[in-house]
Amino acid sequence: MELAELSIKVTIANRIYPLTIQADEEEMVRKAAKYVNESIKAYSENYASRDKQDLLAMVALEIATKLLEEKRPIDTDEVVKKLSEVSKALTDEIDNL
Repeated sequence: MELAELSIKVTIANRIYPLTIQADEEEMVRKAAKYVNESIKAYSENYASRDKQDLLAMVALEIATKLLEEKRPIDTDEVVKKLSEVSKALTDEIDNL
């Protein structure tokens, strides 16, 4: 089954961008555009730069950093160590009841 395409327009930094997306992506794309605009506003209020390109670059860097953090491999040894510590602490508490 082929998904329906949808033509929408989003505004980012006071510029309109026409997009063709899958219909089921519309909410996510609109939320992403809103997030970018809110981030641009926050940066413009907190930093001296008013240049839109600088603000967009900072937002792009913020989003890319978050994306890379999510893709960071999990240190399973550290997770196992922490779980063992929690398990021991729980066992000790139960034994003391």
